[in-house]
Amino acid sequence: MSTVIQAEGLGKRYRRGAIVHRGMLRDTLTQALRSPLRTLRGTPSETFWALKDVSLQVGEGEVLGLIGRNGAGKTTLLKILSRITRPTEGWAEIRGRVRSLLEVGTGFHPELTGRENTYLSGSILGMSKREIDRKFDQIVAFAEIEKFIDTQVKHYSSGMYVRLAFAVAAHLEPEILLVDEVLAVGDIAFQKKCMGKMGDVAKGGRTVVLVSHNMAAINALCSRCVILNLGGVEFDGPTDQATARYYAESLNLGSGSDLSTRQREGSGVARFTLICIQPLDSAGRPLDVAYPGCDLSISVEVQCESNFAHANLAIILYDSSGYRIIDTNTAQKGEFMSLESGQSARANFLLREVLLRPGKYFIGLWLGREGVETIDDIEHATTLDFAEGDESSRHPVIFPGTYLCRFEQTVSVVKPSLDAGRHSR
Repeated sequence: MSTVIQAEGLGKRYRRGAIVHRGMLRDTLTQALRSPLRTLRGTPSETFWALKDVSLQVGEGEVLGLIGRNGAGKTTLLKILSRITRPTEGWAEIRGRVRSLLEVGTGFHPELTGRENTYLSGSILGMSKREIDRKFDQIVAFAEIEKFIDTQVKHYSSGMYVRLAFAVAAHLEPEILLVDEVLAVGDIAFQKKCMGKMGDVAKGGRTVVLVSHNMAAINALCSRCVILNLGGVEFDGPTDQATARYYAESLNLGSGSDLSTRQREGSGVARFTLICIQPLDSAGRPLDVAYPGCDLSISVEVQCESNFAHANLAIILYDSSGYRIIDTNTAQKGEFMSLESGQSARANFLLREVLLRPGKYFIGLWLGREGVETIDDIEHATTLDFAEGDESSRHPVIFPGTYLCRFEQTVSVVKPSLDAGRHSR
């Protein structure tokens, strides 16, 4: 297998704190007369390395995953490989036709129609008019906006916008594809379409470098994975080992967990602040460990920063590979959350007879309005271990896959915070 991407000693240094204020010449001269020493010294600044001493090789037809916390250097690396950013040190060589999906929607003009933006965006991404003509119908069908293709995109909803932007970029035929978190766009149904399209690209023998926080996507698409941490390569090896290591290093939490430092996405209108988990037996008595067939009491607290209404709150269980196993949310019971600025709310979920295999699971939290707004999204809030037990044999354990779990819920506006040392029932 020949090497198509090779990087040696890549580093990228940025300067922060150096803000240049551009004003009238009169203002500049006045400032210089008032503070001549300050003017000569300039604005204080400092540098930091977004990427430092990164070396890697990617073979032809290989699908490489890049994972790591926010600020680890993943996007910076892709920008260097895409020739958008120059490295401060080191070098990178790419052999083949490269397409990048780094910022979905780049090149869209609000005054142009979807059709016009498709041709404009395709041209910016390097497609010929003949290539765009040939793929135009596929792009529009994939984006599901046939009725609005001749409407100015300034009138599109955010969902329509990202669907068209991804569809244009996804229907390219490069030899090398660099992708940065585009699988997070759109609603759940469209994300599944994105996964399928990316799978087609990977199976087509093209070289792909994929950045994502979606471990299920990384496990499904990537044969090899690199973990970046503080701008350097922390791990380079098999995908299952990489994701297991990433989970282990990202999460070391117990049943009463402060969520203030968790990696999250969303508008920030409200934030999850705490989660408490307590396994229960069939009589409602607390258990020291969770086992297949036990009940689970899960309580979360939400702090509101700005008014919102009619939001859905979801608690999601993932297996160790990042696949969604259980999804319980208030909308399933026909209930929604509304809060005013400064209020906090407590949601209590009681999951009945949770039939999971022994092993490690991850709890995710989501608050928002489906297809409209994500208020707060913590994919990995805490962990939960299911163990073998005497009671396990009395309950048939499900096979891997998503299933509907019986649950009860209560949501209430509260003043005090949850006590992390106390388990809610």
